[in-house]
Amino acid sequence: MTKITKPNEVKRDWIVLDASGKRFGRLLTEVATLLRGKHKPNYTPNVDCGDYVIIINAGKAEFTGANKAEQKLYHRHSGYFGSVKSEKFGDLLANNPVKLYKLAVRGMLPKTKLGKEMIKKLKVYEGSEHPHTAQTANKGK
Repeated sequence: MTKITKPNEVKRDWIVLDASGKRFGRLLTEVATLLRGKHKPNYTPNVDCGDYVIIINAGKAEFTGANKAEQKLYHRHSGYFGSVKSEKFGDLLANNPVKLYKLAVRGMLPKTKLGKEMIKKLKVYEGSEHPHTAQTANKGK
């Protein structure tokens, strides 16, 4: 019989990932899997059973594609006519890499209340320091 995990039975771990020298997209697919909890044997699709993920050295990830910095655009819209704002990938990477990581991972998570709860467990830092000092024991992956 299949065991269904209840929200109060979920045990969450803290996982620290170092982005330096890793490919951006490959790293984020791994992060999305960890946030959803698909790596656990007791994964249940309608329960947030994922772990907390900390990404350090966010600005040092590798990117492929020669023209990606100039051609890839991220759009946002306020809901009013003519209010579409666009930012280039390169500008977002230079000015706010934390926002870039959150936008990319958010696209890989469910578009429901469950997905909004999952994205809150992602912590991204530009440097190698993070304030979650008690969670340094689970460093790796």
